[in-house]
Amino acid sequence: MIKTKQIAADRAHDETKTVLPAEVARGVYIENPPGAEALKLMHLLIGKAGGRMAEDVRHELRLADIKKIDGMRNHSRATLRKLFIELAGAVIVFDDTEAQCEIIGGFLDRAKLDYRHEVSDDLLVAWWFGGAFREMAEKSYHWAIMDRQTVFALSSKYSILLFQHVASLVNLDHVTSKTFTVSEMRAVLGVPDEKLKRWTHLNRDAIQPAIAEINQTSRLTLTATPRKVGRTVASVTIAWEEKPLEAKKETRRELDGSKVGRKARRDGTAESPVRAFPETGGITYSPHWIEIKHAAGCNKDNGLIAADFRRFCDAKGIKLDAHNIEELFSSFCAKVGRI
Repeated sequence: MIKTKQIAADRAHDETKTVLPAEVARGVYIENPPGAEALKLMHLLIGKAGGRMAEDVRHELRLADIKKIDGMRNHSRATLRKLFIELAGAVIVFDDTEAQCEIIGGFLDRAKLDYRHEVSDDLLVAWWFGGAFREMAEKSYHWAIMDRQTVFALSSKYSILLFQHVASLVNLDHVTSKTFTVSEMRAVLGVPDEKLKRWTHLNRDAIQPAIAEINQTSRLTLTATPRKVGRTVASVTIAWEEKPLEAKKETRRELDGSKVGRKARRDGTAESPVRAFPETGGITYSPHWIEIKHAAGCNKDNGLIAADFRRFCDAKGIKLDAHNIEELFSSFCAKVGRI
């Protein structure tokens, strides 16, 4: 069997992905759960270490390189210090069922912020992973391949923790969902005991916002289905599926665009942006354009109607992201009609 650290070493050239041991992705932070920014730093540290994540060695990263990452804050020594304190205080608990033992320990052993050249923005960050993390990484044969851009785009710890947990499961054969008891769901999301005690509040303030953010910025579409025993919600099933190609393109546009207004777009409170007609391919996996086509009474093949409409726009000098592109497509479909 191939070890996780070998997969990480093989993918060292790919800076768009982080290989995370599944044991960590599914681990539970039971004390002082880190916030979103600290979790992003955790992913960055693991990604930087790559295939050496299980080694008891010094790892290094410069502040200037951190500042180049879209989605990471414009950190200083003071803000990084706070994040490392969060990570150092987090406790990872993983139940190694094969060995029949629980591994309990910290993610970090220690970190150093060398500020001798801080004035020139050349602060050096160094860290050593904790023994519990290194043991997990050394023994790991299962991994989650995380899209870094998605992780850095997520704004809450609930979103990041749920995303990394699901990402560790998506490649398992015939696994498209997982059922959690309410207490397990709270643990996965890192919800403290004193917060969101009622299911209504947990669902409204943690689960649904996390799912909405993941659906907006990842290649996956998640749903949550609660299960009741009597009047009480006893468990919740999180299901996931890969987005079709056109939906993935929309997600990519969202990630590549400005994050300003992203929450408003997610909540549906922003003005509807112009929806560009697909530049290539058909519209089979584009429900919006299919709906316009059907409403116009057209039943022409989805690939042919798309190709014909693009040729029409090209001949007329019309851009596929024109402000009235939807109206033009509807009119074009109505002219073609039923065949």
